[in-house]
Amino acid sequence: MPDATERPARATSPHSLGNKLGRVAWAWVYVLLFRWTPRPCHGWRNLLLRLFGAELHPTARVYPKAIIWCPAYLKMGAHACIANDADIYNVGGVTLGDHALVSQYAYLCGATHDHEDVDFPLVPKPITIGNRAWVAADVFVAAGVTIGDGAVVGARSDVFKDLPAWHVCVGSPARAVKPRTLTPADYGEQEVN
Repeated sequence: MPDATERPARATSPHSLGNKLGRVAWAWVYVLLFRWTPRPCHGWRNLLLRLFGAELHPTARVYPKAIIWCPAYLKMGAHACIANDADIYNVGGVTLGDHALVSQYAYLCGATHDHEDVDFPLVPKPITIGNRAWVAADVFVAAGVTIGDGAVVGARSDVFKDLPAWHVCVGSPARAVKPRTLTPADYGEQEVN
């Protein structure tokens, strides 16, 4: 029988020393060079994000009061936008498709914890927001979720599982309540299956 004072080995962090040091450097750059910039200075903020590893289309927009946990785990397509006060905890990576929008106070939570382990180790999972999808104000998006192309997630909804393309989704938990009347054809695009 094991000694009651023995403790199993602690779970190790999924983050390398380089990752941790990069995030410390990013925190300083964020405070000193990113957050205070005027709203129209998208090129400057995109440059800073790219210097820390973000993959951004030149027309992507991240507003100055948005919180990005780790730029290296952020990908944004053409005309994708992250609004002021959105919080992107992108431990597992966050990808925003073309014209995707994340509104103010939305929280994208790209990690969870293993509740079956006494140490609750961190479990990173990616989040994908499809082309032309809109995550409205104060929405929570859980780790591992994909929000389909053209989906609209209503304000204050909680998203714990994948949502279908081209639907309006609301509630806690969010569920599809009706199809959108707009389709890819309305934008001059082909629907991809």
